[in-house]
Parts: sequence; structure tokens; C-alpha cells
Amino acid sequence: MQKEMARKFKRIFESQRNSILFNDRVIQEDFTLSPDDRYDEIDQAAVDIDQSMRWRLRNREAFYIKKIDEALKRIEDGSFGECEACGEDIEIKRLEARPTATLCVSCKEEQERKEDLTASGRAFKSLGTSVFRLTGSSNKTSN
Repeated sequence: MQKEMARKFKRIFESQRNSILFNDRVIQEDFTLSPDDRYDEIDQAAVDIDQSMRWRLRNREAFYIKKIDEALKRIEDGSFGECEACGEDIEIKRLEARPTATLCVSCKEEQERKEDLTASGRAFKSLGTSVFRLTGSSNKTSN
């Protein structure tokens, strides 16, 4: 990848990282509960829903910061823009659409075809172990 293009993505990643960290500070400051927030059961339910959404947002942002940090490391070592599976260059259009991509389109499509199917649908790798697997359920019947 050209050095100019790598610098462009580095600026994008640093900007996104700073934005997420700023938003995290705002969310942290706004995370405190006042006694008025717990006035009745309906208010409590609304506060609980709000907190749940904030936690989900923070988890998503933490996961994305990890991807940004990994992409910045790849820029530093010169491997940014290379497919981790086949070693070919990832198309610029794909990187512009998804800057943290580590696979080219064809390798990503192949990966998606190989994802496990479960009773509830696809088990995506970023969601961890499925409930289906944790319960020890299987499609086998006992004799």
C-alpha cells in the first residue's frame, strides 16, 4: 500500500479513536444516577433500559477501539491492506467502506460460508459461544 494511503487511514483511525474516547468520557459523566431517577417502578425500568443501552454501546466501542489499535499496528509494520488469509491486497473501496477489514472480499465471503449454523441461525464469531452449545444440546437422539 502506498505511504500516502496508509497515512490517510492512520489519520482516520486516530480521529475515530479520539471521538470514541471523548464519547466514553461523556457517557461516564452521564452514567451517574440521581435519587430522582428512582422515583417509581416505571422510572426505574426506564433507567435500567437506558443503562443497558449505554453498556452495549460502550462494549461495541471498546471492541472497535481494539480493532483500530490492531489496524494502527498493521500500518506501523507495513501489513495494513494485506489480506490475512491469502496475502493479496485488500481493495481500496473495501478499506474505505470498512477500514478495519483484515480480509479481502473473496476471503471474507469464504469465511462467512464456513460459519457454523445452529438451531437459532448463524453463530457469528464475534458473539462468542452460543447458548445452544453451552446447554450441551445436540441433534443426536439417545438409544
